Amino acid sequence: MKTRSECIPCFFKQALSAARLAGASLTLQKKILSELVQEILKFNLDLCPSQMGRTLYRLVRKRTGKHDPFKQLKEKSNKIALSLYPRLKERIAHSKNRLLTATSLAIAGNVIDYGVGTSLDVAREIERILAEENRLVRRETKKIFNYSGFEKAVKKTKKILYLGDNAGEAVFDRVLIEELKDKEITYVVRGGPIINDVLREDAVSCGIDRCARIISSGCDAPGVILKFCSSRFRKIYHQAELIISKGQGNFEALSGRGEPIFFLFKAKCPVVAEHLGCKLGDVILK
Repeated sequence: MKTRSECIPCFFKQALSAARLAGASLTLQKKILSELVQEILKFNLDLCPSQMGRTLYRLVRKRTGKHDPFKQLKEKSNKIALSLYPRLKERIAHSKNRLLTATSLAIAGNVIDYGVGTSLDVAREIERILAEENRLVRRETKKIFNYSGFEKAVKKTKKILYLGDNAGEAVFDRVLIEELKDKEITYVVRGGPIINDVLREDAVSCGIDRCARIISSGCDAPGVILKFCSSRFRKIYHQAELIISKGQGNFEALSGRGEPIFFLFKAKCPVVAEHLGCKLGDVILK
């Protein structure tokens, strides 16, 4: 997915928020934004937005000296999500279609993003998406919610590469992975700190190591940008029978390619929603 001019104000907003979170002074915030101007001026808009995300968060880390400014937020997200885990499992246990419910929950978990501060927000989002579950299936279209295609692909696949997204959200990934009992699952985390995206330590904290093998993409962008990934990961990626990709960042980086990928996320951005032809906030299984 290419970057749009509408993405540029968002880049500045992200950089400013990250700089403030890292404790940057007003003077340093201005310096970071000034340097970001230069990066944006030379940025090729044919590239995906996640690539500029990699650049701007590297800039914030370099200028503030904070290696992982979102660490405390990630730890909080992990705790919130883990507190909901028994309830998620109970919901699946009482479901008529366990895989559909687990898939819906995995998408619901995509609400755990930077700025989500309380379990109430997460719980409300889960209820909203699950309340829509039957309606989503009834109006199923291959354009944005192709559950039947996803179900068929999963059933005939033995090995699945699962691209993680945010910390905390990994608990919701776990409940889906645990429903894929006869599959060999490899769960992919980021190669270094980037926003509140899931690292190995977050995946282990959320219990992913109990149901999947965890590997790193080697890429510290907010999305799997293959040219920045390790050669080991790229080999695994290109050999994958089926890829489950979580989150907008991974969609931005990988959409339009030929690999067997299903994208699971919420359309949180107007640019992404327009690209998909959906509404802001829609549930995507594409």
